[in-house]
Amino acid sequence: MSLLHHTTEGRPEAPALILGPSLGTALRLWDAQAPALARRHHVIRYDLPGHGASPAEADPPRTVAALAARVLALADALAVERFAYAGVSLGGAIGAHLAAHHPDRVTSLALVCASADFGAPEPWHARAARVRAEGVDRLAETAAARWFTPGHTPTEATRALVADQRAADPEAYAACCEAIAAYHLDEETLARVTAPTLVLAGRQDTVTPPAHARHLADAVPHASLTEIDGAAHLAPAEQPDRVTTALLDHFGSTTAHREGPAAHREGLAVRRDVLGADHVDRATAATTAFTAPFQDFITRYAWGEIWTRPGLDRRTRSCVTLTALVARGHHEELALHVRAAVTNGLTPEEIGEVLLQSAVYCGVPAANSAFAVAARVLAELDKEDRR
Repeated sequence: MSLLHHTTEGRPEAPALILGPSLGTALRLWDAQAPALARRHHVIRYDLPGHGASPAEADPPRTVAALAARVLALADALAVERFAYAGVSLGGAIGAHLAAHHPDRVTSLALVCASADFGAPEPWHARAARVRAEGVDRLAETAAARWFTPGHTPTEATRALVADQRAADPEAYAACCEAIAAYHLDEETLARVTAPTLVLAGRQDTVTPPAHARHLADAVPHASLTEIDGAAHLAPAEQPDRVTTALLDHFGSTTAHREGPAAHREGLAVRRDVLGADHVDRATAATTAFTAPFQDFITRYAWGEIWTRPGLDRRTRSCVTLTALVARGHHEELALHVRAAVTNGLTPEEIGEVLLQSAVYCGVPAANSAFAVAARVLAELDKEDRR
């Protein structure tokens, strides 16, 4: 059994998030979402057997359970014990199976254009037989009609997905059709899902219509449902921004309350990135029994919860932080965060613009003092760069 082809994005120490593709597509299905999700997660995307860059096999897996076992094998190979999971269609079926049968592994779940049952098995067996006889080219000719709304204008991204369909190994594709034909999760099984779950539906999806999504949302305990207008079966490709926002909201809320040690580790890493390892090491070395609770608090809360949120990039957070420190007159912290702003990519000219803006809303005397602090820090940084 070969390992599924996969890519990883984001920091390896961040919470893991596995993204599963639909039948006939490859991991590029998640191209629009992965960069934003990787800002807070260790994103792992995989290709189904015989799809994308995963090799074709003489005896590919023919059940969703067997496909789910391949995903678990991938997680084990990457030393990922627990993970969040989002999957589209067949990828969603794999995620639902994992969450129901391995609840200890799945921390949160998003089922995108998915179903507990993809309909009568006969059409899927007929498709498998047709692909074995004719290959996938003729099926690819109708892929866009199945995947996107009638008014969809093809883009480079959606054309690439159709090309992935055409490149799929026929036997692997047929085996996946057989897996879908045999797949069924009853309400008792779905009730075993304990992970916080988002069910995401394309309102114009004819493959897994919104009624399928509503069934999932009703059967999975505490699941939420979002319907996206202007999307058919491949919502992440057709409505990328709306899907990204929904996933960020879901996975952001379900990871925000992770265990304290994990938040501390992630916060410490971000704190060192932004403020500099030397400064953080000095602060840590100076920690006493009296100040330890405060150091833990700011590391977990400020750096592990706020600075890691996906809604703003670090440059923007630096701008906001500088303005707040100017307003409150916290000059020692301001000096520290002028350095941090440079680390986060702000130029001296941009820092000056932030201080000018603060003069209007925080007051000229406050900005005057802030310019003096910033000028001193920037001069120090210039000298350090010349050494």
